[in-house]
Amino acid sequence: MHVSRIFVERPIMTTLLTFAILLFGIIGFRALPVAALPAVDYPTIQVNASQPGANPETMASAIATPLEREFSTIAGVRSISSSNGHGFTNITIQFALDRNIDAAAQDVQAAMAKAQLPQMPRAPTYAKANPSDFPIFFLALNSDTLPLYTVNEYAQTVLAPRISTVSGVSRVQVFGEQKYAVRIQVDPDKLAAHQVGVDEVQRAIQQSNVNLPTGRLQGPKQAFTVQSSGQLMSAAAYRPLVVDYRNGVPLRLEELANVIDTVEDNKTIAWNNGTRGIILAISRQPGTNTVQIVDDIRKLLPELQAALPPAIELLVLFDASESVRGSIRDVEFTLILTIALVVMVIFLFLRNVSATLIPGSAVVLSIIGTFAVMYLFGYSLNNLSLMALTLSVGFVVDDAIVMLENIVRHLEMGRGRVEATILASREIGFTILSMTLSLVAVFIPVLFLGGMVGRIVHEFSVTIIVAILISGFVSLTFTPMLGSRYLPPHHRQQGRWFEKLLSAYDFTLRKVMRHGFATMVVAVLLFVGTLYLFRMMPTGFIPSQDGGFIFGVTMAGQDVSFESMQQRQKAVTDILQADPNLEVAMGYATASSQGFLFGKTKPRAQRRLSVDQIIDDLRPKLMQVPGIMAFLQNPPPITVNGQFGTSIYQMTVQSVNLNDVYEWTPKLTDRIRALPGFLDVNSDLLISSPQVTVDIDRDRAVSLGLTPEQIQNALYTSYGNRQVSNIYAPANQYSVILEVQPEYQQSPDAVQKLYVRSSKGQLVPLDEVTRVTRTVGPLSVNHFGQLPASTISFNLQPGLSLSGGAAAVNEAIRELRVPASVAVSFQGTVKEFQQSFQNLTILLIVAVLVIYIVLGILYESFIHPITILSGLPSAVFGALLTLVLFHKQLDLFAFVGLIMLFGVVKKNAIMMIDFAIEAQRVEGKSPAEAIYQGCLLRFRPIMMTTMAALLGTLPIALAYGEGADARQPLGLAVVGGLVVSQILTLYITPVLYLYLERLQVWLKREHVEPQLDGLYTLNPEKQNWTGRS
Repeated sequence: MHVSRIFVERPIMTTLLTFAILLFGIIGFRALPVAALPAVDYPTIQVNASQPGANPETMASAIATPLEREFSTIAGVRSISSSNGHGFTNITIQFALDRNIDAAAQDVQAAMAKAQLPQMPRAPTYAKANPSDFPIFFLALNSDTLPLYTVNEYAQTVLAPRISTVSGVSRVQVFGEQKYAVRIQVDPDKLAAHQVGVDEVQRAIQQSNVNLPTGRLQGPKQAFTVQSSGQLMSAAAYRPLVVDYRNGVPLRLEELANVIDTVEDNKTIAWNNGTRGIILAISRQPGTNTVQIVDDIRKLLPELQAALPPAIELLVLFDASESVRGSIRDVEFTLILTIALVVMVIFLFLRNVSATLIPGSAVVLSIIGTFAVMYLFGYSLNNLSLMALTLSVGFVVDDAIVMLENIVRHLEMGRGRVEATILASREIGFTILSMTLSLVAVFIPVLFLGGMVGRIVHEFSVTIIVAILISGFVSLTFTPMLGSRYLPPHHRQQGRWFEKLLSAYDFTLRKVMRHGFATMVVAVLLFVGTLYLFRMMPTGFIPSQDGGFIFGVTMAGQDVSFESMQQRQKAVTDILQADPNLEVAMGYATASSQGFLFGKTKPRAQRRLSVDQIIDDLRPKLMQVPGIMAFLQNPPPITVNGQFGTSIYQMTVQSVNLNDVYEWTPKLTDRIRALPGFLDVNSDLLISSPQVTVDIDRDRAVSLGLTPEQIQNALYTSYGNRQVSNIYAPANQYSVILEVQPEYQQSPDAVQKLYVRSSKGQLVPLDEVTRVTRTVGPLSVNHFGQLPASTISFNLQPGLSLSGGAAAVNEAIRELRVPASVAVSFQGTVKEFQQSFQNLTILLIVAVLVIYIVLGILYESFIHPITILSGLPSAVFGALLTLVLFHKQLDLFAFVGLIMLFGVVKKNAIMMIDFAIEAQRVEGKSPAEAIYQGCLLRFRPIMMTTMAALLGTLPIALAYGEGADARQPLGLAVVGGLVVSQILTLYITPVLYLYLERLQVWLKREHVEPQLDGLYTLNPEKQNWTGRS
């Protein structure tokens, strides 16, 4: 091929083209955003609704069900789940990957408007957020002098609204919220003594605190605004409020109740590093860039700090972008190190600075040029795209090495630089084209892979394809131009070490070719061993990464009080704070039996343990705290789950019959907990919460002049943390809360002390018209797919693969003989893994077929593409064996490594086979002589390209830096496959070539083909079986 001649003869044109590639590549690199991984989040929307005082069953049936019914009609819905508790409903809608989240949000809003819901204090709201996503940024506000409700005021009115305006922020959660409120705590005994009903107190408060328009006075010359003092703004203003008159004497509120300045929710608390404070947790919208959002938030911090009084300290507790940046820096360093190692390999073989710098500059040019295309495609600098560039270094240099090595070979034969370059480029041009196109063909099937895995590897594959294509172009243009001008005319021969290596290969190759049958037996055994390893290999999904962050869920008994939960939560938070590997420890507890833990680790260089090891170390310490369970997890790099769970892996139990869910969830949970290798097994089925049932004697109530509404209203007012009035301040709105005093909220017997004014004017005690019994009931009611459901969550011990864990769970389900009316299915990560693993296996087969098709077209042969692909079993065997030896799973990244191996291993075979075919066609050599000579002459470029690819991948296999554990399986797979295939392919490929050549000659003797335009003829005497014009 003479493509290179044009560029050799026109060096200025070639130089300007090269400069253009460099220029646009540098511009693209500077403009590329930084991210941890490609944007692959499922579009997810969370809907929240509240109905204070309603029990979980009511919330599920009256609010969740009608909303879910409307949401199920929206196009692109992937799953719908809901969690319903006392007074709240949270519904999560997860959409297909190709659904636009903004359009989906509009559909959700329309569906909410259509739903038939009961009267509610406020309409349901929605947010573009996944409840399983972990916050990307934590801020803390602490003060040693100001009350927490003052600190909270700044958090909610200054920081949260301003941060919410940052593009990409989905929500700003306030942990430990302490919003100001006036709390009126009535004493039931004093109410009884003064013959006052709790409903009368409520009415007096509402009538005494008003904020109504009062109009204007319009005089002939002047207008006046009418102001009235209807608002009561503090506890001190409420205390003298007159509730009623007794014998002409005012009965004031302070005589019946404690009136205090306090907070709206006094059953929530948060700590950061042992200090009680207010914590802001900022979450991102699905599909947005973490680093960009954090950068925008950090730009606001000086402005936010200036808006706070000096007494409030603003602290950054956690920044998710730090681990992303650290990981990107490590991969960038790995890329630079890889280029340096590859250049060192070239110098080791060629022993000449000029000959080394030429392919080295080709590598840099190919990598930089790829940045321009990445920018045009809207990609980012993330772990996968940079890994793709790092791995491609060993491949993009191959084309330049092959071209340069052939030029050097002609120079060693005494030819001039230009002549040697033109001859060498003509000889090797088709080989480079074959290697480039066949390597691109490896990644073409990946582009058609669907689902989340397809989204993850799409950017990776396109990046490598672009780098390979640019490399092929550079090797046919820039490399020969430089070679024709800067290579020394009389290049010195290789050193003695290489000559000895070549002699040893020559000797062993002749031995192997004489024992072809034994070699083929080895090849067959290798193929069988590869199939065996592939079937027995433990498999996983996306490997965990050390992101420097620990998340935990704590759960106490369903009967736990807030005071007890607070003490236990503080105890487990203190354990995290005492760990020397952690820099920040945060804890959060509420009135429910559930709390949360957050831990930020020290930088990786300052700690001995990884995040997973820290969790393993903390787990037994946390188990020693009585009355509470802590479930810690290393947040996954990609959120797949649409439901919140205490552990990473989840499965759902569904049934039309709610009792079936109640019966089988505990059985399944206990069975899975007993399985070896399973950790943190738990379910969200909470059905044993102590309850007080107040049965109303309706006949008796009516006879005394009471209605069920009055009775329930009195109960709600006394025990429901009820907001009975509002305080309208200039910058905010606060609640006035009415309840009984805390000591009357501790026992069901206190219900008997309540009195209600009847329509007959009498004060009726509730124990006259009600009967109080103690029972148990659900603390939450959950739905999945519009059916009653529960979620079982679990983690796996290191060493137990995801495939092994899923198989063990399936076997446990079969052993329990779960009835057909109960559906048990994996969700989230496990479900995605099972679907993707099957697709990846098919992908490997399709990749081999595509390579075969491309090679068959290039060589016009059905047979010799098989010869070129003969090295694949040894490469796969070496990759799988290496993963086994290093106790790694065949996860998604390791699969990518296998695909990479397909490309590099067949390159070696192409160099040998292409020379042998040419020698047979042009020089009339026999197949044995042709392949033997091809192996020896191509031994140097094969060794150079393999060593370049090996050393290019070695830094990834050594696993250093942040996030290196996730990248290591890919590096190990490539390194192991290259080592084994390099040893075996150099011998198996030539032997298989001879066997297949004999097969092809025999087939053509049986079916002699007619001559086709003089291009392809059969000449059995010279073995001239095919050719090119």
